Amino acid sequence: MFLIVTNVVGVKAAGRTNDILTVVKLVPLVFFAVIGLLFMIFNVTAATANFSPFSPFGIGSFGSALVLIFWAYAGFEISTIPADEIHDPGKTIPKAIILGISIVTVFYLVTNIVLFGVRSSSLLALDKAPLTAATRSILAFNPTVALIGVLIVGVGALISVSGSDESGMIGTSRLGYALAADGLFPRVFARVHPKFKTPYLGIIISAVTALIATLFGNLSVLIATSVFFMAIAYAATGASTFFLQRRGTEAHFNLRSLFIPILGVIFSLYLITQCSFSQIALGIVLLFVGVPIYIKYSPKKEIAELKEALISRESVLKTAHAQEERFLAHVLKHIKDFYRSRVGKKQTQDLTK
Repeated sequence: MFLIVTNVVGVKAAGRTNDILTVVKLVPLVFFAVIGLLFMIFNVTAATANFSPFSPFGIGSFGSALVLIFWAYAGFEISTIPADEIHDPGKTIPKAIILGISIVTVFYLVTNIVLFGVRSSSLLALDKAPLTAATRSILAFNPTVALIGVLIVGVGALISVSGSDESGMIGTSRLGYALAADGLFPRVFARVHPKFKTPYLGIIISAVTALIATLFGNLSVLIATSVFFMAIAYAATGASTFFLQRRGTEAHFNLRSLFIPILGVIFSLYLITQCSFSQIALGIVLLFVGVPIYIKYSPKKEIAELKEALISRESVLKTAHAQEERFLAHVLKHIKDFYRSRVGKKQTQDLTK
């Protein structure tokens, strides 16, 4: 409910909430990584033994495990949604995606290395809360310190989930609004709150739908089904590159630029094949349930006024400027400006020598 309210009130409140949750959820992960690595350094023999054998259960379940793991890395495509509001999106968005995924990968790798270094695979298989269990093992020398550490990591895990939901809600509500403006989604998702000017019905619908799915669905099945849908979208996006390039001039069409889309299509198809039959069946059923709903409620043409608001030059520049002065972007802007001033000053000094 809190996340719904912050998103309905406005993107400013939602953005600030997302930034706070992002910072707060990273602190426990850094804390866990530091104490875990120190523990492994002072207990090298035990940590090494936990990694042997490296694959205790074999690699037969690699594909099904990859489907669940991929969910943690999904969401990078949302960064392409505000492309019209970004300066030089052809360069900025790829850099943002690579940087974002790199940071996520480092955090996940370090976290998992610590987990497996502190707890054996047999213990991890029984742990319902692996991070808190590992923290308790690391700080077992003092019960009070262990309790404090478990609280920090446990609360951090809850905040991490909230942060993920917050950022997802911001992206999906904006995507629904944009699709509705293009005439590709039911008009209700483009209905804007008269006071807060946010797509409040789209936010509420997506939140309630997610709540119902969580209450009545199995988590692993929901994740796998979601990955199944995403893999279809990724494969279709990669395949569309071939047709889009063929429409362009010969100067823009080259095999080198198709290398990444081809890899994307192959990987997406591999993800689909690693979903179980029941997961694929559930996905197909949901897809066929959604098609008639889409056909019935989707408008047959673009909503002109919404489309104009999305792509008008004045609106884009105004939104881009406002975003640069808000949230974590404001802090990063000052860091970037300070770095550029220092580099420029150093280059000037070098030229005067």
